[in-house]
Amino acid sequence: MFVITCMPVGGAETLLVELIRRLDRDRFLPELCCLKYPGPLGTVLADEVPTFSGLLSHKYDFAVLGRLRRLLRRQRIDAVVTVGTGGDKMFWGRLAARLEGVPVVCSWLHSTGLPDHVEWPNRLLAPVTDAFIGVAESHGRYLAEHEGCPASKVRVIPNGVDTQRFHPRHPDARLRKELGLEPGAPVVGLVAALRPEKRHDRFLQCAAEILQRVPSAKFLIVGDGPERQALEVRSVDLGVNRAVRFLGNRRDVPELLSLFDVMLLTSDMEANPVSILEAMACEKPVVAPSVGSVPETVLDGKTGRLVAPGDEGAMVEAVVELLGAPDRAAAMGREGREEVLLHWSIDRMIDGFESLFEDIYQRKATAGRPTSSVAPPAGRQTVDSR
Repeated sequence: MFVITCMPVGGAETLLVELIRRLDRDRFLPELCCLKYPGPLGTVLADEVPTFSGLLSHKYDFAVLGRLRRLLRRQRIDAVVTVGTGGDKMFWGRLAARLEGVPVVCSWLHSTGLPDHVEWPNRLLAPVTDAFIGVAESHGRYLAEHEGCPASKVRVIPNGVDTQRFHPRHPDARLRKELGLEPGAPVVGLVAALRPEKRHDRFLQCAAEILQRVPSAKFLIVGDGPERQALEVRSVDLGVNRAVRFLGNRRDVPELLSLFDVMLLTSDMEANPVSILEAMACEKPVVAPSVGSVPETVLDGKTGRLVAPGDEGAMVEAVVELLGAPDRAAAMGREGREEVLLHWSIDRMIDGFESLFEDIYQRKATAGRPTSSVAPPAGRQTVDSR
């Protein structure tokens, strides 16, 4: 059972959808627990796997422990994986699993920096946690050095992308017209939830400076979130609103990526952003800050350009350089897809999880413990949180 707070549209949540859908059903019967509410992606998964929600009514709802224990016992769960860094699912999910004697207890972390503050629950629950899953090699080191995860329990399973869905394609002229992109206008894009740490405000500032040098440029922001209204106001203040398109959450991300000439990431912190892998799989060069595990995917001068964190001037220079050298940008895009095919495919990620679950289970499962032999029906169920 995967335990998460809720399932909005985001990188970690998208990866969880892919993992649940692709696990070998001859060996694994995945279930989903959204402690609060399912969210858009959880609602989609509820049609495919057993999905439970409504266990946590508020931040200090200590009764969630009993509800989780009863749910794990009733569903005869053999493995629990908490997803993300929020204290609620990290703490209660793992504690309930161990108290119920669940053989496999893992924490799939996407921590990116100090605001996560997850070191104390990690240290406290380290003895009852079988594996802390990092999403890239440098992220695994970060978990051991800064987030209280014992190095001996850190397992790295790199994020992956579906290279059959995300692949190079000819830009859709109809889509360009729909978005108001003039023929030949260069496009700089960003795919990320509109949250503070993604620094879309910096993306808009860069857009203002890029327009001074490339007046025909257009900017696509794919994603939604709590920052949207403020960012739309900011685009007006900067005088870039006519060149910027806020597209919200979209189902046609691969088609939108085909319109990009350059992907520009402006975050202050990242683990291993899925949007970079998707852009690279579509043969798009990426300009990004050297934060988190980004240097493992964006190879400076090969698959894109790395800049110092927060250096808006360097970001602008790198984007303008690539817009002015389309042959070089295209070559970087091709190198990027090769890197994804070699190191960052979704198949490698799924294999990593399946091997991890089986390895721990074989070592720890007690003889005679009953396990599910028939897949339970899919469907959304709300657990009474009173």
